[in-house]
Amino acid sequence: MHDIKFIRENPAAFDEGLERRGLSAMSKEILSLDQEWRSATHRLQELQSLRNDSSKKIGQAKAQKNEAEAARLMAEVGRLKEEIPATELRVRESEEGLNELLSTIPNLPAADVPDGADETANKEARRHGTPRAMNFAAKQHFDLGEALKLMDFENAAKMSGARFVLLKGQLARLERALANFMLDLHTDTFGYQEVVPPFLVRDQAMFGTAQLPKFRDEQFGTTNGYWLIPTAEVSLTNQVREQILDESALPLRFTAWTPCFRSEAGAAGKDTRGMIRMHQFSKVELVSITTPEQSKAEHDRMTECAEEVLKRLGLAYRTMVLSTGDMGFAARKTHDIEVWLPGQNAYREISSCSNCGDFQARRMDARYRPTDGKGTRHVHTLNGSGLAVGRTLIAVLENYQQADGSIAIPDVLKPYMGGQDTITPK
Repeated sequence: MHDIKFIRENPAAFDEGLERRGLSAMSKEILSLDQEWRSATHRLQELQSLRNDSSKKIGQAKAQKNEAEAARLMAEVGRLKEEIPATELRVRESEEGLNELLSTIPNLPAADVPDGADETANKEARRHGTPRAMNFAAKQHFDLGEALKLMDFENAAKMSGARFVLLKGQLARLERALANFMLDLHTDTFGYQEVVPPFLVRDQAMFGTAQLPKFRDEQFGTTNGYWLIPTAEVSLTNQVREQILDESALPLRFTAWTPCFRSEAGAAGKDTRGMIRMHQFSKVELVSITTPEQSKAEHDRMTECAEEVLKRLGLAYRTMVLSTGDMGFAARKTHDIEVWLPGQNAYREISSCSNCGDFQARRMDARYRPTDGKGTRHVHTLNGSGLAVGRTLIAVLENYQQADGSIAIPDVLKPYMGGQDTITPK
């Protein structure tokens, strides 16, 4: 949600930010609704003050036996009582209209975000490692998994439809090993607090992290008012909803391994084979709650935490800064980490780390009290994948495949696999 005070004071800067996002200027429309709300609110306050004042004067007039004045004042109070509900309705409708409009407008990009219409304008920040050279034709993960008889799309489709998979045996254990390795790294080395959050949330939680109302069609909802989380970001970030934190407690850092559920409504024809784009997948999420002064450094730190997973797995990757046209709705700046997939001969996204500034905090009313004790300020929220577990499984399968179709297990995962060295066909 946007700060209406900022829009009032900086309409040109607000419109410039929207234009960088590829959107039309909206400050005039917003400020018109804002003026309607302020005028209605001012009139309501006037009417309430007049009613209270006239009500007091009725008693005074009666005490002075001035029945004519008392009658006039009673008629005035009666008229005010008729006008007040209509004005209250104006206040409510104008406020709802303003908030509804503001809730559909994406976050403004940070000054150092590259301008551009789509992913072609993204900028490479750095890359790490060299893609593995193979002396045989690299296969994609689904060919490898099906040949091992441990990845079953056909049977999953019979029970759930397209974009689901059954992982079995050692591939199921490998996915669990990856998640446990990530959680151990983020908690023991980087100091994130592990959380097991709800997987079902209500409207206000989804609104708080900006999945609602704009992306309603991309979510899975129940028939009794709940939503399946599209990412643990929703549950983890909403822990500070409607709270006032002490600055000394910040930053807060949370991590969770959860299933994630997405309808992929806009993904028709994209990655129809394999595990790249699923309705259900697991992810280790990272969330930080911090002050405005700390958020840029925290964003860089979070990205480095996600990158460290790939470094320890020995996987080549590159880190991109997303353009204004490729960023998510709630983000003011996003780093995408793309891992090398030899089966596709391409880098593919495995993590997005976003700084949302105070955009989500305003929707959640999440604030902190500065150490100087002067009022409260909205926190800054950040989120990132640390990493998407299913896509990391894909990367391990494709990068550690052997000529005979077996999969070598990265050294850091062997303790989580009972010391096993390879996954071989049975």
